[in-house]
Amino acid sequence: MEFSANDIATLLNGEVEGNGNVKVSNISKIDQPIPGTLTFLSNPTYTKYIYTTTASIVIVNKDFVPENKLSCTLIRVEDAYVALAKLLDFYTKTKPSKMGIEQPSFVSKSAILGEQIYLGAFAYIGDNVLIGNNVKIYPHVYIGDNVKIGNDTILYSGVKIYAGCSIGSSCIFHAGSVIGADGFGFAPNPDGTYTKIEQIGNVIIEDNVEIGANTTVDSATMGSTIIRNGVKLDNLIQIGHNCEIGENTVMAAQVGIAGSTIIDKNCVFGGQSAVSGHITIGEGTKVGPKSGIMSSVKPNSVLLGAPALDFKLAMKTFSIIRNLPELRNDVIELQKKVKAIEDDK
Repeated sequence: MEFSANDIATLLNGEVEGNGNVKVSNISKIDQPIPGTLTFLSNPTYTKYIYTTTASIVIVNKDFVPENKLSCTLIRVEDAYVALAKLLDFYTKTKPSKMGIEQPSFVSKSAILGEQIYLGAFAYIGDNVLIGNNVKIYPHVYIGDNVKIGNDTILYSGVKIYAGCSIGSSCIFHAGSVIGADGFGFAPNPDGTYTKIEQIGNVIIEDNVEIGANTTVDSATMGSTIIRNGVKLDNLIQIGHNCEIGENTVMAAQVGIAGSTIIDKNCVFGGQSAVSGHITIGEGTKVGPKSGIMSSVKPNSVLLGAPALDFKLAMKTFSIIRNLPELRNDVIELQKKVKAIEDDK
């Protein structure tokens, strides 16, 4: 399917600069351009490529000022990255959509399925499950008893949702994600063994949540583990039992959140960062990669390091650490000089 620059500009509420009739049929990276494709420029690091690109159309910010001649057509928008996201969403929705129930699959007689759903082969739908309209359930998905799933949600192959969990509308769960597995609860015994604490709660996931491949969200011991509206979790993340993740919070890969932690809305966690249990993270907090948070954090904090420190203090600390070998040598030299002075007395 081909689209002209004028068509794309109309979709994105943008302005065409150049040949509005030029057409594209695919999308490419600006540093790996292909004729007949569309690309975008939002990161200034890649500006040099716009002068040599062979892509036919480039989406740019409205304030972009070219320093050299361009051979491509520009579409100027308020935010090129956001515009690209909108365009990719439109492109994805133009693709043929799977429909119907494939065999072999199992659907309990007490389950209620919405309209226009897709159920892939070898999927399992338990008792009293309620599934909304336009839901896509890919092969080898397991949905336990009494699960609720809202409209327009997508469960990719291998997703497992344990009994009693509630999933909102317009969510995306990538392959291998597990929702509602037992929280890590064990009571120590005097003889060194452990007694399992049964996890009788569930997981509640609100609308517009995306969960990456092989990410796990554990069931609450009692009550609910809650993932609020608009949360985005990358691959290989662990959310412990009884946690609450505030709306529009995002986490990069390999983040670990221990049990009973409350994270407020609009927080950002870098890859491999970790949070101790039973603490609160304030609204708007930003956590750098590989950071370890040991205690509660006030709103709008910016943290880095393990244990995590205020960003500015952490950077000062790291600069000192980098100089430790030189400082050590200086101390050794001072010790030698002091000893020489003392020996001369």
